[in-house]
Amino acid sequence: MQTLASNPAFMVYALATLVLCLNLMFLWGYSGGVRGKTKTALNPEDAATVAKGAQVTETDPPEVARVLRAHRNAEANIYPFLALGLVFVLLGGPAEHAKIIFGIFVGARWLHSIVYLAGKQPWRTLSFVIGAFAILGLMGDIVWLLLK
Repeated sequence: MQTLASNPAFMVYALATLVLCLNLMFLWGYSGGVRGKTKTALNPEDAATVAKGAQVTETDPPEVARVLRAHRNAEANIYPFLALGLVFVLLGGPAEHAKIIFGIFVGARWLHSIVYLAGKQPWRTLSFVIGAFAILGLMGDIVWLLLK
């Protein structure tokens, strides 16, 4: 039996997972940086320690809210991809398909994060749609593998 580490499709999946997790970590860290620039905190203990001198607010400033929306959108798309990608690999999906579909999805998600933060349309919608089509393609491949 082939181990996952020697499976070329798994290696593509592992690399895609790392790059997508970096996307989430970038957005996570960026939200803290933007919050620091706005000198706001949602929790009093943060204003007293981590963000000394920050104003405690009930809601996020628009700059912070945008980053958090980008992060939520990334999570809502990346988590299903990670689950579906693993199913694809475990079903014996071909590495060539993984390279194409996973590569398209990873590129689309990074582009989406960048243009979301910059407020650029129609690029945000276009990158979202490309990522969605990649997930649909992955789902089609899974169905094909199950019926094979």
